Amino acid sequence: MKNLSNILFWIIVPLTLIYIPYQKGYIFNNFENISTKDAYEQLLVDTNITVLDVRTKEEIKSDGKIKASILIPVQLLKENLELLEKFKDKKIYIYCKTGNRSVTASRILSSAGFKAYNIQGGIKNWKKEQLPIEY
Repeated sequence: MKNLSNILFWIIVPLTLIYIPYQKGYIFNNFENISTKDAYEQLLVDTNITVLDVRTKEEIKSDGKIKASILIPVQLLKENLELLEKFKDKKIYIYCKTGNRSVTASRILSSAGFKAYNIQGGIKNWKKEQLPIEY
């Protein structure tokens, strides 16, 4: 039994050490990460950027949203990619509440040929940096 425990330990620990950075979009990503401040500054000067919010309508009601962002909840993204086809030549900045779902959405979009940028920390960081939001 002790050998089984040791084997499981040496399997689970390395997998966990890989899974967490993968889930956060730090490793094995096919998209770029961008800080909230950098995203905001780029949005002020670059008109070739589309902003995608992958939260739910309820979250927008309580937390607000980045101006002019398009709402497609992450769980509906794969079947609604055609809604974004007209933005395929633009950068797409993607955010959620904390930056986890936006990593998933960034992977989906990048795999479909979009120029995906994950806004790190999501709307929570955006608000922490006191960047403008609308309700």
